Amino acid sequence: MRTTLACAVAVSCGVSAWAATADAPPRLVDARLETRSAAGGLEPAFRAAVAAAREPAWIGYAVPAEGRHQMCCWDSTDSVGLGCPGCRLEGRGAFTVHGDRDHGSERTLSLEGDETVVVLFRAEGGRLDRLRTVSAGCALDAGGLPFLWLTGVRPAESVTLLRSLVGSGLSGGKPGKGLNEPALAALAFHADPSALAALIGLARRDPSGHVRGQALFWLAQRAGAKAVGEITRAIEDDPETDVKKRAVFALSQLPRDEGVPLLIDTARRNRNPAVRKQAMFWLGQSNDPRALAFFEEVLKP
Repeated sequence: MRTTLACAVAVSCGVSAWAATADAPPRLVDARLETRSAAGGLEPAFRAAVAAAREPAWIGYAVPAEGRHQMCCWDSTDSVGLGCPGCRLEGRGAFTVHGDRDHGSERTLSLEGDETVVVLFRAEGGRLDRLRTVSAGCALDAGGLPFLWLTGVRPAESVTLLRSLVGSGLSGGKPGKGLNEPALAALAFHADPSALAALIGLARRDPSGHVRGQALFWLAQRAGAKAVGEITRAIEDDPETDVKKRAVFALSQLPRDEGVPLLIDTARRNRNPAVRKQAMFWLGQSNDPRALAFFEEVLKP
């Protein structure tokens, strides 16, 4: 998966898949931590936790990630510098977390990224109002709120839960607002094969053109033959031109050796002028010599 993701920024720290292997919570600051098993099923444990959150509270768990990632706050690299950063869940901003002592030895901070993704939900008044994902190495400041950490989460059950939140209307009474895009992003980070299948299903069949377009974007972040095939299918077959244009943008997010030839082919052959124009635009942004050669060919008298 590429690192230019809309919901996260690379930072200079990480801890390997300790959260997945030990089922331990991330490093927490100012949090009223409770740990509860979800081995009996994520859905009932999660729904019970949301229903019980009369006051603001955070719920989280960890699953194996697709690839390695370094995700924390937007401003971590600016505000934190070389220390391992943490995110403030309430409000905005980052804070510095230096290497600490764990069982008498200093933790090692890796520059390679995490193999684990932490999925976080904020609930209040028995409803969800926020969803975000961070790497396991990102410390979290919960602002003094309750923080429920679910253990024993099966990745496929996480995929099912996140898929159910897309278009669910579980955010402030506004259908899907605030949940669609972070739920799709969280799906894209899951290593479980069912996550890719869920994204493809949303890209093909969701009634919302916006959701289909966002699903295509996140498919591009995963790349691979199935993702590329779904993006090109949408360019040809999706009934909405806006979704076709989003699919063209998704091509621009693929690795260059995959994306640029597909953009050239789209600009050359697609029957929809708006789609061809979009492909030309993203080719112009690519600074790729193959794009320049294509433009020279097109502009020949």
